Amino acid sequence: MSRPLPIALAQATPVAAAAPLSGFAAEVETLAASLPRTALIAYPELHLCGVSGTKAERDAQLHAVAEPLSGPRAQQLAELAGDLGVWLLPGSVCERGENGELFNTALAFSPQGELAASYRKVFPWRPYEPYDPGDRFVVFDAAGIGRLGFSICYDAWFPETARQLAWLGAEVIVNPVQTTTTDRAQELVLARANAIMNQVFVLSVNAAGPVGTGHSLVVDPEGHVRAEAPGSGATLLTDVLDLDAVARTREFGTAGLNRMWAQFTDADAPLELPLYQGRIEARRWTPATPEPPR
Repeated sequence: MSRPLPIALAQATPVAAAAPLSGFAAEVETLAASLPRTALIAYPELHLCGVSGTKAERDAQLHAVAEPLSGPRAQQLAELAGDLGVWLLPGSVCERGENGELFNTALAFSPQGELAASYRKVFPWRPYEPYDPGDRFVVFDAAGIGRLGFSICYDAWFPETARQLAWLGAEVIVNPVQTTTTDRAQELVLARANAIMNQVFVLSVNAAGPVGTGHSLVVDPEGHVRAEAPGSGATLLTDVLDLDAVARTREFGTAGLNRMWAQFTDADAPLELPLYQGRIEARRWTPATPEPPR
């Protein structure tokens, strides 16, 4: 295992949007102290933006707490990650866009205390969510470890999301979720399917009850569930991912058989994809190469 990634996924109840960040910071500090070898700590969707009331009241609260990424919330989170020396993925937050848009944005802060990546949810859960959609998929490099990508909750229902992230070189897809409904059962299937189809790790971390339905899980590149929360209660999933398993699975095949990324040869004619007004070309099929360990 030359590229281990020790992770901690916090299945937790959302923090009230108006609450100071000091409480969350204390929680992360305690977690990091109890698991000193952990390199990445991740939280559910909108973990720091808990709201309540009618839909109109919730939407108003979400608009009220939205900040640009240059705002004090992101700065405090960056300092927290830097102080602890970990990759901190605090879930998604309400971001105020350059033109007043409301985005549901996942953030990744590096152990150096920098905002390393931000991803605006491309597929808001319509008609239930008030967010404007993002316009691009995002991956980021963890130096010496590998490349990770973001999808947020409902994004997982669109196979294009995971495929694009894998094509961009993601070896791990982090999927913060705030599923409050009975379709979590289907999401568990989708997490495994997205991992299998793209031969990547999938980390799906859901909110805990009474808000969320829990059942967070870690899936490996062959679709095996490495860890899963047994229910909706607050809990912590820990694991050590071997990112070399991605290259190994793609080289030798899922179950030693299926090598999808090697499917096409230079002799194959391009395959038209009218759904996307595009096509698959053999020379463009290979995923991008992640940053080598340093």
